[in-house]
Amino acid sequence: MSAEAKRRAREAARQRRDSAHAALRASAPALIASNFLISIPLVEGSCIAGYAAIGSEADPTELLLQLSGRGHPCVLPRVATRGMPLVFNVWRPGDELVPGDHGTREPSPDAPEARPDVVLVPLLAFDAHGRRLGYGGGYYDRTLERLRNERRGVIAVGVAFSAQEAQDLPEEDFDARLDWVVTEKGARAFGPAAGGQA
Repeated sequence: MSAEAKRRAREAARQRRDSAHAALRASAPALIASNFLISIPLVEGSCIAGYAAIGSEADPTELLLQLSGRGHPCVLPRVATRGMPLVFNVWRPGDELVPGDHGTREPSPDAPEARPDVVLVPLLAFDAHGRRLGYGGGYYDRTLERLRNERRGVIAVGVAFSAQEAQDLPEEDFDARLDWVVTEKGARAFGPAAGGQA
């Protein structure tokens, strides 16, 4: 897919996400949290990487609050070095966030680092095969590749509105697929997480 075609795909996906956010921002966080908690298999005490939503991203804050309340340590990503995998710093409810690259909000770099077992992933679009259209920076692709190479069993969960589903997204060799996607309508597993069925 050409760079121009990808730019158009991202713009169309962003418009769909903006519309879904406008319609669902009040109700979606609790529904996403509920669908995650009843669907995603978690090991007791597993570490969860969330993110601080920006713009019209589906907001995982309610989910992180519930996971923290159930004893799961939570971390948030930080861009420590441009073009490199993300670093994850410990986050607890009430912790103040600081401005980061690309308009993000991040934990203080003084917060302890930890390796997540489950990574909640923001996105512009997803498809029925677990492919994800991101913002083009490659941060999550690099991060998931590193985490999966270091330790088996790391789960990538896309957090989205159902309207963000697209048909057969383009894929390049370095793109990291999702294991699950959770929306306000439910949760869906892909690949090995779905028993081998996409």
